[in-house]
Amino acid sequence: MKKFLTKIVDYNDSIESKVFNTFIQIIVVLSIINFSISTIPDLSESTKKFIENLNLFFTIIFTIEYLLRIYIAEKKFDYIFSFYGIVDLLSILPFYLQSGVDSQFIKLLRLFKLIRILKLFRYYKTIEYFKLALKESKEEFIVFLSITLFLFYLSAVGIYFFEHQAQPEHFSSVFASMWWAVATLTTVGYGDVYPVTVGGKIFTTIILILGLGIVSVPAGIISSALLNIKNKDENKKEEMLKNKINQLEKELEKYKN
Repeated sequence: MKKFLTKIVDYNDSIESKVFNTFIQIIVVLSIINFSISTIPDLSESTKKFIENLNLFFTIIFTIEYLLRIYIAEKKFDYIFSFYGIVDLLSILPFYLQSGVDSQFIKLLRLFKLIRILKLFRYYKTIEYFKLALKESKEEFIVFLSITLFLFYLSAVGIYFFEHQAQPEHFSSVFASMWWAVATLTTVGYGDVYPVTVGGKIFTTIILILGLGIVSVPAGIISSALLNIKNKDENKKEEMLKNKINQLEKELEKYKN
């Protein structure tokens, strides 16, 4: 029984597995649509009831899936505390915790329903490439993050000295200036806080130029790592194919002899 369920639930090339996992993906998408519709104001009572019933149905499906994955797991705690194990749990937790708690906490719990969309990541090989790319380039990201945090702080200090006297309400301290630093370095530029002094404008121009680099660097790191991962995967496939060809040639030689 366990072997049969493993063949179905574990993502593989079997027809049963493809049907089961396609079904789960459809349910995930429908549950997200259902959640989005539930946020529309002034819904009729009948519509609200229908949405609640659908949510109950989706939760039952996800609960069964979660329990099945625990059942077939060789190391159950490894699955429970894995990324996908936590995602699977959090996707059903709001339903079981929503009774007996205050309304503010219920609103917070409803946000966990959005975690269901992460369940889709399990079924796409590209996501695995992305995970491997992040793992391979983690040192570069740590260095980049350290430099970015330093630039955020330096930007906040710089704009504070240029603009504090002219706009004490916006740049009252270095910490208050960090909002401007975040909006400017990420090149978002909301326009709610901006420099009025000549020195502040020149300083902002420099920060904006640095901000362009901050936006582009992570993309370059990820792209490079993804390319390396893909090349490694292709080389591995080529090597496996060569080994199979060599094995077939050896068997053919034996047959001839």
